[in-house]
Amino acid sequence: MKRFFQRLGMITLICLSFVYTEKVATVLIEVDDIMIKIKEEKEKYKVEPVNAIIKNNTIIPGINGREVNELKSYYKLKKIGQFHPENLEYITLKPDISLTDNYDKYIISGNPLKRSVALLFLVEKNANIDKIASSLKQKNVSGNFFVDSTWFENNNEKVISLIKEGHVIGNLSYNLNYNHSDFIWMDTIIKKVGKQENGYCYSEKDNVQFLKICAINKNYTIRPSIIVKKYLALEVKEKLQSGSIISLPVNSIVEEEIEYIIDIISNKGLKIVTLNELLSE
Repeated sequence: MKRFFQRLGMITLICLSFVYTEKVATVLIEVDDIMIKIKEEKEKYKVEPVNAIIKNNTIIPGINGREVNELKSYYKLKKIGQFHPENLEYITLKPDISLTDNYDKYIISGNPLKRSVALLFLVEKNANIDKIASSLKQKNVSGNFFVDSTWFENNNEKVISLIKEGHVIGNLSYNLNYNHSDFIWMDTIIKKVGKQENGYCYSEKDNVQFLKICAINKNYTIRPSIIVKKYLALEVKEKLQSGSIISLPVNSIVEEEIEYIIDIISNKGLKIVTLNELLSE
């Protein structure tokens, strides 16, 4: 019994020693010049999150904020030996109102603060996207190809290739009918085989049933802010804004003018990105 209490005492002393050592280490960190500097400067580098904007059944994504992670920043800067703000570590601050909580809304734009736009190409069953894809590659731009299920079935390898090249595949199901079984089949291949993080539906008008189906399957539903029907360059020039989602048919006019359209957008100081990037918070 005596030996038992001796061992218990030793264990208690060791535990108390660890606690004491940890407290001493914490105190030493708090009075270290680098930690003091981090605490003095951290508010300069804090960015408040921006909430998503919801109006009726539409949404515009918000933007994440950030704040300095004091302890991680301290250990990183301690290795360097002095305070350098570019080496600070951060914690992400999520918006209170977020796109990720609102699949049941039509996305009508990216957040204008991001100075970006997205190009959507509507790919019908007999469309040939090769020329457009080549032009995008030439301009070092990624696009979003919303494809019909018939085209999808006949071009499985091309779908996976497009995703690997940095493009996004959107889901038009069968003739834009999200009640059709092709929607789930396409969604599964896009996410599981293509490993695309997000799924996207497409709509130019209200359809409560389709919106609900897409939301249940965690697909965002896109309602473009610019829908080009005839006069490509003119319509883009007149309506282009930061955050614009531009819908384009795959046809000979778009094939001929897409590089010119890319130049128009770039000259406005806007970056062309995928929906994944445009809508990320």
